[in-house]
Parts: sequence; structure tokens; C-alpha cells
Amino acid sequence: MFDKICLLLSIIGSLNWGLVGLFRFDLVAWIFGGSDAILSRIIYTVIALAGIWCISLLFRSEDDNIVVAD
Repeated sequence: MFDKICLLLSIIGSLNWGLVGLFRFDLVAWIFGGSDAILSRIIYTVIALAGIWCISLLFRSEDDNIVVAD
């Protein structure tokens, strides 16, 4: 579940960067009161941490996703 949340946050972050790149519009800054607002900085940090976590998804094998019940 944590992997899916991190992947979703990474997707949201990439869409925001797409908006910045194409239209010079930062949706996170617009919603939370500017890019220097503390809430915006928290959101940016959470999304960055989620992206870093998603790097681990690249190096996992299919066997790592199997959960064995005791």
C-alpha cells in the first residue's frame, strides 16, 4: 500500500512539473499560497521523498512482492 501511495505522489509531482514546463503554472504553489509558503514546501518535500522511495521499485524482483501468511 505504501508503494502505491508513493507512486501516486510521484505521478502528481510529475504532472505538476509538466504544468510548470508547459505553462509556467505551479499547481502546488497556486493551491497552497506560493512556492515559498511553508505548506507548499512540505508538499514538495513529501513528493520528493515519495519519488526517492519509488527508486526502490526499480530494483525489486517479482519475488519481493509475494507475502506469505503464517
